[in-house]
Amino acid sequence: MTTQNGIGGQPITSFERDGLVFDVSDRGPREAEVVVLLHGFPQTSRSWDLLAPLLHTSGYRTLAPDQRGYSPRARPRGRFAYRLSELAEDVLALIEAAGLGERKVHVVGHDWGATVAWTLAATRPDKVATVTALSVPHPAAFMLALFTSRQFLKSWYMFFFQLPWLPELVVRRINRHMRARVITGLVAGGQSEANAGRDGDFLMNSGALTPALNWYRAMPFNPPRRLARVTVPTLFVHSDKDAALGRTGAELTRRFVTGPYTFHTLTGRGHWIPEQAAHEVAELVRTHLAD
Repeated sequence: MTTQNGIGGQPITSFERDGLVFDVSDRGPREAEVVVLLHGFPQTSRSWDLLAPLLHTSGYRTLAPDQRGYSPRARPRGRFAYRLSELAEDVLALIEAAGLGERKVHVVGHDWGATVAWTLAATRPDKVATVTALSVPHPAAFMLALFTSRQFLKSWYMFFFQLPWLPELVVRRINRHMRARVITGLVAGGQSEANAGRDGDFLMNSGALTPALNWYRAMPFNPPRRLARVTVPTLFVHSDKDAALGRTGAELTRRFVTGPYTFHTLTGRGHWIPEQAAHEVAELVRTHLAD
């Protein structure tokens, strides 16, 4: 297991924190500025396969971990182990393992990865040069939208996932009897058929289902009102055809960013924008990082 990498050294393939071992994809120019790519539910670092090479050609190195619950050797039991403070500390351990010293990193996150990115930028601005959040607004903005708009209805599944064992039972039964229909629904939301099948197979067959749901079950331990405003340069990318996230939270996010802020809406795009709109997102990120 490679756990550290000096500037210009060999790529790291994994890193360790508190006895947990995380797999990581480390690609791009060795001496370059580092972009940490954080995936969401129910995906892995493979969700960056289209976007990451576009950043490499622009001269950036990317670190894309399979996060807690998704890496086979990093699946602690119980929902308390999946609170945001732990997820953010995992990323800090990755940064340390990469041997970057005092260098700051750019952080890009999608879906739950965006929530981790917001948390890291708010709590550890000394480690973050810029933050880019894809799809998911600042946690405090999301909470406001949840109770002041139709976001509550869009997020019904988050409440369902709070239950013990029943969500696993339902998800497995749906996968067993209605897999084709689920994939069709994901494709309608902007995911490709191949990637929808890839992500579904991973969730159902790798032992990641309960750990992945524990991210949702840990939400009661993540009070957004305690999260500081973000002071680092911020890019937030929203898509107008996202079935899971409405515009209210996106518009409220500006309240929780005190640093330079850019808000962009992708027209005609669904939720899975790192893959559905890789070139558009890469261009936005490149511009943001260069400013």
